[in-house]
Formats: sequence, C-alpha cells, structure tokens
Amino acid sequence: MTTVERFRAAVEAGDLAAFDGLFSPDVRFFSPVKFTPLEGARTVHGLLGVLLRTFEDFRYVGQLAGEVEIGTAGRPVESHVLIFRATVRGRQIHGLDLLQLDDDGLIQEFTVMVRPLSAVTTLSEAVVAGLTADGIAP
Repeated sequence: MTTVERFRAAVEAGDLAAFDGLFSPDVRFFSPVKFTPLEGARTVHGLLGVLLRTFEDFRYVGQLAGEVEIGTAGRPVESHVLIFRATVRGRQIHGLDLLQLDDDGLIQEFTVMVRPLSAVTTLSEAVVAGLTADGIAP
C-alpha cells in the first residue's frame, strides 16, 4: 500500500495511529487560514487528531496524481490531490488535500484548501478550539 493509500485509509477510518510513519520529520502543513505553515511531524500529527474530531460525514470523492515543483529543489516531485466533502458545525465544506512526497515516498508538504468562505471561518474556529483544548496552541 502506498503512502497516499495509507493516508487516505487513515483519514477514512479516523485512525490517528495509522498516520505514524507517513510524514517526513520536517513536513510542512499549509492551512487555508494561516499564512505560515505548521512544521514537523509531531505538530501535524496533533493537528490531524483535531481535524478527525472536527469533520463530520467526511468522505473523499475523487483523487488525482501528477508531479509538481516544490521548494528550491527545482525538480518535480510526486503529487496527489484528494478531493473531499464534509460538514463542520452544520456547514457543508468542499475541499482538497494536496500531498507532495519526498524522495523516500513520505509526505513532505500537506496543503488543505476549503470553500466556501463561511465554511473556512467555521472550520478555523473549530480547529483553534481543538488545538487549544489539546494544548497544541495557546
């Protein structure tokens, strides 16, 4: 099973432990509401715990694969787009998980994009509350 298949299965099962070993130690997570990325596998793992609790009726509805250039490497890396639908506090969300893999096949960059704006705001509020409750954010 590939890293992306394992990631998708972990999300769909709501299995936080299944994320172990999927991320590079210096993974960068790009949020739809924060300009600077969150960095590090431990931080991203904690955030995923909050997201798994926050999303309701989460389901992937599509997947695309290709290549993209990231960072300063100047060469393409394996890239995957997982298209999802979910609900947060009664708001319907359409979103994308963008996963870029490093040379070892681990997730190096993880970007989440969601719409509409009202759903982004609702999601942001729920995630901040969860991060604060878990002691990850002040």
